Amino acid sequence: MRKRIPNIAGAILLLFLLAFPLIYGRPDYDYIMHIMITGFFYAILAASWSMLTGYAGQFSFGHMGFMAIGAYTTGLLCHYIYLSPEPTGICWERGFFDQYLIVVNPIGVTSTTLTQDCLRQAMEVWDGTVKVTKMPVLLGIILGTLMGALAGFLVGMLVLRLRAAYLALFTLGFSEILKAAISAEIEITRGQAGLELPPLYPEGVTLFGHYFGPTAKLPPYYTMLALLLLCLGILAWLARSKFGLFVRALREDQDAAAALGVNITRYKVLVFTITCSMAAAAGAVQGHYVQIITPNMLFLLQMSLVVAMAVIGGLENFVAAAIGAIFLQVMLELLRNSFVIGGIEVDMTIWRLVFFGILLMVTLRFFRNGLIAPLISHFRRSGIAEETIAKRKIDAGGAGS
Repeated sequence: MRKRIPNIAGAILLLFLLAFPLIYGRPDYDYIMHIMITGFFYAILAASWSMLTGYAGQFSFGHMGFMAIGAYTTGLLCHYIYLSPEPTGICWERGFFDQYLIVVNPIGVTSTTLTQDCLRQAMEVWDGTVKVTKMPVLLGIILGTLMGALAGFLVGMLVLRLRAAYLALFTLGFSEILKAAISAEIEITRGQAGLELPPLYPEGVTLFGHYFGPTAKLPPYYTMLALLLLCLGILAWLARSKFGLFVRALREDQDAAAALGVNITRYKVLVFTITCSMAAAAGAVQGHYVQIITPNMLFLLQMSLVVAMAVIGGLENFVAAAIGAIFLQVMLELLRNSFVIGGIEVDMTIWRLVFFGILLMVTLRFFRNGLIAPLISHFRRSGIAEETIAKRKIDAGGAGS
């Protein structure tokens, strides 16, 4: 019975998360929902990074870089790609089934409209007789995920021979180069001014018989939660398959795994590609949710936060890493509220990070496998010793007779 406690607790937690936006009705509803959505976003990053580092032993600092690739891919496509039933004759365009794929001019930082120059001129000539549509958000997210997977594959092929600190430094350099490139290409990415994205559901969506507008919190909540569950399901399936066995063998001893016939190159690249695609998918969805992306998402502090969440939750258990990310994100936001002790106001906007750092140091010193993962392992392994002893007694009794 005790072995089922993690499953029961997980089912209760899932039911709570599913019902939470429907039963929570306080005035700060939008704020709390935003915290939860962001928590799910970090949970995807922490869980996928846990698979890459905790399971496969590939320590990477480039996870936020692949997240940004997913976000900027869908952002650029939604900015510059349009579909029209008629050709403009002045834009760069190609036939696409019964439509025309139109690529508009870069916007730089001076334009505030998504219909630039050539397309705007064509629309003025058409005078509303031709309907031009933007790149569908869902297609942009899918392409952003695929671009993250492609980038992960290419980078994985480059770094597969590197280990430990060399791999970490390479991926850190990759992330910094990406941030510099995004900041420098102002004409295309708008640099530090940020690239605006359409909402996750531009036309709104109807759920449970109610219409929710483009800025409503409930549809993005369930979308990000569904993406988190999908990623966890894929990771669980991989961990229980031969793939999981092989990548754990890579973590323990690559040379021994290679000697036993494991294609270490293939599995290192595969795990890198899969986890990077998950980070890209999370970045694409989050980008449409917040509706603006900037190179600041690539700051090292953001990557450090993901690493800390995974370590505190449990580096070698992606479910624990995801739970730890959600819990820590909620706590870090709720601890923003300052309080007064003895007439002295304590500014928690600063001290909350101090408490977070202390928690991280305590975890690293006394709980090497995190705070949540040992609890799961404790119940999973409960009774194993008693079962083993009982089985040995039965085997010994059978041998004696």
